[in-house]
Amino acid sequence: MPLPDSIPAPPAEAVAPLMRGVAVLQRLTEANGVLSPSALERATGLARSTVDRIVATLARMGYVRLDGRDATLTPRVMELGNAYLAALRLPDLLSGHADALADELDESVSLAVADRDGIRFVHQATRRRALSLSFRIGDLLPAERTAPGPLFATEWTTDAWRTWRTRRQQDPHHRGFPTVPPVRHPPTDTEASQDFERRTADAASAHYALDDQLIEPGLVAVSVPVRDPRTGRIACVASVVSHTSRHTAADLRGALLPRLRATVAAMEETLRQAPPPAPGPPRSGLAIWTGASKQELGREFVESLARGLTVLTAFGEGRAELTLTDIAKATGLARATARRALITYEHLGLLTPTTTTIATTTAATDRQPPHRTFALTPRVLSLGFPPLSRTSLPQIALPHLRTLTDAVQETTALAVLTEPGDEIRYTARVPASHVMSVDVRPGTRLPAGRTTAGRLLLEKPPAPYTVRDEELEQGVRSIAVPVHDRTGRVIAALNAATHVARRTTEECVDDILPALTSTAAHIETDLHTAARFTRVPLT
Repeated sequence: MPLPDSIPAPPAEAVAPLMRGVAVLQRLTEANGVLSPSALERATGLARSTVDRIVATLARMGYVRLDGRDATLTPRVMELGNAYLAALRLPDLLSGHADALADELDESVSLAVADRDGIRFVHQATRRRALSLSFRIGDLLPAERTAPGPLFATEWTTDAWRTWRTRRQQDPHHRGFPTVPPVRHPPTDTEASQDFERRTADAASAHYALDDQLIEPGLVAVSVPVRDPRTGRIACVASVVSHTSRHTAADLRGALLPRLRATVAAMEETLRQAPPPAPGPPRSGLAIWTGASKQELGREFVESLARGLTVLTAFGEGRAELTLTDIAKATGLARATARRALITYEHLGLLTPTTTTIATTTAATDRQPPHRTFALTPRVLSLGFPPLSRTSLPQIALPHLRTLTDAVQETTALAVLTEPGDEIRYTARVPASHVMSVDVRPGTRLPAGRTTAGRLLLEKPPAPYTVRDEELEQGVRSIAVPVHDRTGRVIAALNAATHVARRTTEECVDDILPALTSTAAHIETDLHTAARFTRVPLT
């Protein structure tokens, strides 16, 4: 893959297949999660055979699926971004404050972190309107076109300003930021530099910043920095975003800034009182799994790519900074393999080295020499997270329903209970190829007490499965199993329906129930991954 002149050549020890795999994930992300292999070939500059092997490896890992000719990102790839967000801790600690402010003001509220000379969102509390905020968790915006940007720039070094000016010169139209409209008539380098420097100076003195339609006409925002109580530096920036039909920039400053500042003060107090995170256990057996996959698939499985991606999942809550030894132990990889992955990620900007001084109990010295540690950067969110951060339960379930219908040769569907609880609503369905099949389309509402799915959802506690005969219509026999959220609460029912002449009740239990239960588990796995830091709508 050719590199632009501005990008340094990779170190000799960088893992080329890992770099290519990251490029494929990033191009899929920029394309909203779906690209054909031929489009990936053009977007990455890689040979078609290389693209095919990378896609096959990512599919084996569960990060993409093959829909006909297209490669499509799956919710499981969000575990990479989840590793960064869990290590960051800010969404866990501060999202409740942001959500409460959004409810109080009836405006969108976001949390953003710095990503070099841009900003990247780590939490969004959006309002559903005809004119609503379309940015997603993980989206990257140029600093100069946002309210958080000048606040982060108050802490930039001389090198950081130089990097920003270079990027501005090379991409004045902001075509490298696909989530924002390109600039049609960019200012000169001097004008852009003077304007952003002025806004940064104003932000430094006022301790807030405004975006008065910098991204696009009509969009306004006010931002306040949330400071880390340990260092005094900006941990993230909280913003209230609105439209000029509701507020002008001056209105935001006068009416909403005081409430935003009060919320930021509460956020900083939460950070101050937060206990140290208790590290959870990292995933185990990853190295063994990659080896077994290589044996099974042969050259179609790029083992160095799979092993490299497992390095990212070693990080998480309580594991924000890890040594090479920590990573090798967590993943089961050889130190040399883990080291080359770290070198590759550092080159790609997905990981940054830090220095930690470890205390010692010897009398000769109070501290040991610094140990080299590593931390994930916000750029990890560019690996599939944004297009999946607003996925819904029906979108998660539908590919699994297709597989289930193919396996049992019966119509399958997903249903949820509607308010106040007397009806169910079908949200996803895959029909079987029979002359006579159950025809209940997504969106259909039925009395909960007269359907298998509804009976299961109404039960407290719900049964492992429910089978019913001819309740809604003569000749229809159906069986349903529950779908649980991250807390274990039943939120939906997965069911298969057949004609009574085709299968007995016993055959439904023997032949269909195992596939239903397995499919529900797959849906739950994807749902739990997607819902770790995002809200997954049920419909």
